[in-house]
Amino acid sequence: MMTFNFIEIWLVSLILLTGLVILIVTLQLNAALKKLVKSPNQTEEETLTWWQKFTGLKPLEEERNLMMEHTYDGIEELDNPTPPWFMYLFYSTIIFGVVYGFYYHVYATDNLQENEYKTEVALAEKAREAYMKKFANSVNEDNVTVTNVAKDLTEGKTIYTTNCVACHGDKGQGGVGPNLTDKFWIHGGGIKDLFKTITHGIPEKGMIAWEKTLNPIQIQQVSSYVLTLQGTNPPGAKEPQGEEFKP
Repeated sequence: MMTFNFIEIWLVSLILLTGLVILIVTLQLNAALKKLVKSPNQTEEETLTWWQKFTGLKPLEEERNLMMEHTYDGIEELDNPTPPWFMYLFYSTIIFGVVYGFYYHVYATDNLQENEYKTEVALAEKAREAYMKKFANSVNEDNVTVTNVAKDLTEGKTIYTTNCVACHGDKGQGGVGPNLTDKFWIHGGGIKDLFKTITHGIPEKGMIAWEKTLNPIQIQQVSSYVLTLQGTNPPGAKEPQGEEFKP
């Protein structure tokens, strides 16, 4: 549930009370104006049906009675007030605004759109994580493919930063391990080659097997991220090693 400090509650209450005052004043002014503009045709108006009163429509033969005394450049103006249906709609919006303000901003009974959105995103993320855990083992070195999903590449970058920077550099430029940004690879530069290398490691060259630390989906993500480093030419890149890989 949302929490508000005293100033926020005071401001919201002031706005809502202002709206309520505007509604009351408008109703009073409308009633006063009706009394001021009473005409000899009042008796006729009292005989109108509820629909005619609701819409505020006047028959054409009464147009002369609606004529105002003044003219502008020879143009005569009719005294046509705002239709009752429109005023009812206007009043209802004020009432709705007051109720809505108290319901959502003062009593905080329900979630606002922003909180509802965050809640739905959190639920979707949990569902995604459950799906990833359930189907993580469905990916292997025989069927793995490159993922271009932005979230997967972001996860892959995080995994790389956490586990691979020490040997391959923060930009893949190489260090103890080989350069990952050029076209030359020692154990193959395809997605399946990278997946296999990361999974099983190269123990004789000091690269550990990550299959016990990372699940197959995570290995796919970091492998796909490594492939995005191709051709970036970072400063201080290590000399090429292995053979040029041609997809």
